[in-house]
Amino acid sequence: MGSIRGRSGLWLAALTVGWCGAFASFAQEAPATAGSAAAPAPAVASTAPVSMEPIPFAPAHRTTITTASAPEAWGGERSGHESTLSDRVVSYAIDASLDVAKHQVAGKERMTWRNRSDRPVNHVYFHLYLNAFESDGSTWFTERQVLTAHGRSRGNAVLEKGQWGWIHLQNVAQDGAALKWSFVHPDGGPATDHTVVRIDLAQPVPAGGTLALDVDFLSQLPRVVERTGWWGDFNLVGQWFPKIGVLELAGERGAAAPRWNVHEFHFNSEFYADFGSYDVHLDVPSDYTVGAVGQLQGEPKTANGRTTYHYAQGDVHDFAWVAAKGYKTMDGSYTGAGSPPVAVRVIYPPEYAASAAPTLKSTIDSLGYFSQTIAPYPYRTVTAVIPPYNADEAGGMEYPTFFTSEGYKEVTPGTLSQYGSDFVNIHEFGHGYFYGILASNEFEEPMLDEGMNEYWDDRMMRARNEDLTLATPFMKWLGIAPAMSGFQMERMGAQLDRPEDPLAQNSWDRLSSSSYGTVYTRTATAMHDLEQRVGEAAMEKGIRLYYQRWSFRHPSVADLRQALADGSGDAKTVNAIFDQVVYGIAHIDDRVADIDTTEVLPQAGVSWKDGKSVEVDQKALDQQIAKQREDWKKAHADAKPGSGGPFPWHSTVTVLRDGARVPETLRVTFADGSHEDLRWDDDRRWARFEFTRPGKVVSAELDPAGQVYLDANKLNDSFATKSNGAASRRWTADVAAVLQTLYSMLVTL
Repeated sequence: MGSIRGRSGLWLAALTVGWCGAFASFAQEAPATAGSAAAPAPAVASTAPVSMEPIPFAPAHRTTITTASAPEAWGGERSGHESTLSDRVVSYAIDASLDVAKHQVAGKERMTWRNRSDRPVNHVYFHLYLNAFESDGSTWFTERQVLTAHGRSRGNAVLEKGQWGWIHLQNVAQDGAALKWSFVHPDGGPATDHTVVRIDLAQPVPAGGTLALDVDFLSQLPRVVERTGWWGDFNLVGQWFPKIGVLELAGERGAAAPRWNVHEFHFNSEFYADFGSYDVHLDVPSDYTVGAVGQLQGEPKTANGRTTYHYAQGDVHDFAWVAAKGYKTMDGSYTGAGSPPVAVRVIYPPEYAASAAPTLKSTIDSLGYFSQTIAPYPYRTVTAVIPPYNADEAGGMEYPTFFTSEGYKEVTPGTLSQYGSDFVNIHEFGHGYFYGILASNEFEEPMLDEGMNEYWDDRMMRARNEDLTLATPFMKWLGIAPAMSGFQMERMGAQLDRPEDPLAQNSWDRLSSSSYGTVYTRTATAMHDLEQRVGEAAMEKGIRLYYQRWSFRHPSVADLRQALADGSGDAKTVNAIFDQVVYGIAHIDDRVADIDTTEVLPQAGVSWKDGKSVEVDQKALDQQIAKQREDWKKAHADAKPGSGGPFPWHSTVTVLRDGARVPETLRVTFADGSHEDLRWDDDRRWARFEFTRPGKVVSAELDPAGQVYLDANKLNDSFATKSNGAASRRWTADVAAVLQTLYSMLVTL
């Protein structure tokens, strides 16, 4: 999801923050038996001597990656002929019991993990994400105070007594030996942050060896503040179990040597984990509706008023679930070439029954679009959960094969409610590809998930011809029905005038939550402009290549750049976009500065002919010019205004560049209605284009096709010798529509 989506966040974020390879067979493998592990894959080759020093943490701040990963990273590109979709590094077998009165989950976890490195491991690091909600002293809360002071974000709820959340390790054992643990702060966060723990092993894990840990834990869900938690009889259980960090090797995502990538839980960040298998038993009251990541294994077992559900899923990197009393379900299915049969379920509260069918439809539609444009969906299930009223912050969140949406009491075709419902569902489903299957590091490179997903979501909305209708009922009554495409909406919130942070920046080293919000909007806008330059087919080929190379691995921004360059066949254009707005904060603003026109008349003075001087007197010249005009009018009595005259016109169009270079088309229109298109694609800060024609230039426009969305100010792209109110009328109507829609929406919050 990211930090800017929430109930009606589609609009609030836009206005106050800124715009949350094919396989031989897609039949899912059964997850590994508890305690077992897949056969070790060879570690990334290294000729360096094996170090006995402790394995360091990934950098806390210098996280931008500009060098592509090694071809053999994460075991190399998946061919589709392997026994599993991913190189399973970890497996979890969990027995969990939910106390609905206390909103607590008691769990027993058997985790097995494979040491992919070439050296022994003496300590392992786990995420305890729920501890972000245990006190105001966590990294999450301390960052929230600073970042939301300079921009709006979701996750602003204030927790009161009895509403905090935490996770306690009650026992950790290796081969029966109790282990010690301590909290650590890889990013230099406050001592009161307890979201990362180091566990000291009784026996080191040798290179290529496997570690098995037995962990007893107790998780207290918070009142819903962001992504996870409870409200009333609703429990969204996310990031709820002790979860091992990622040991990256040399050549993987910029690493020069093995390192632990295990960041604290930052306010704007999300998650990153190894692929593996999950085998989970959930014990809940029998009158609660349950849904989870993966497939239900057999029929649930009921005894003494409680029911145990058994879910399993391989080749994913997280597990979340929901348990809610009084909820209903709506089921559908998807079948498509290359995919297994997919069971689709929507779980919803009675008050949002109107959202169930639209959510089911847009989810099934998304399965089709993403499968056809990127790659076939590889799993057998998708579950969408609509949170209840007052638990909106649990909406708009993604997990593998499982996501949360938004609820509407009415979903009316052609209105904001329809667009909002569809976009959130498409966005959260899309994460199943960019966050789930591609499994980028959401801590360090949020643009790879939130941004690239947002771009592909807007493409799907465009393919559906579904624009955001800005008209309120009153405006429709007046006959005013403006609309805006998804890409236009992204551009509005992309902070193009003064970008504050590069898109490739991590999620926490940002000026504000508003700047983080541009991960969505500015990425979508940049990819839109890249698509316009290289062509839709070339862009799609690049994304398909990116997926083919990096599905079920963990790409970096540099890997995306390389795939787009190779796939599109236009490395120059791809690198220009990445240098300017992905790795940089370039401001882009080209404008038409002026149009000068002069009639080309005979000149007074001395000229030479056959070696003799000829002097033309201005008075006589004026008489000559007047006669030529009169004669032309007589000969062209039916001439239309602007069709020419006895003398040609010399026109000069001046364009200025107030930012980074972008290739532009300049359309020059003449008085007779004809026009000429020219290219301005060089390093000049200004340029003049001159024309001598029968008619004068009456207007000039940069980007007449409206392809350069990164341009910060589109109103200065055109210039006319006579005033034209079309632009001002258009923008006035758009702004009025935005404000009207905002006001009507606020009434419903």
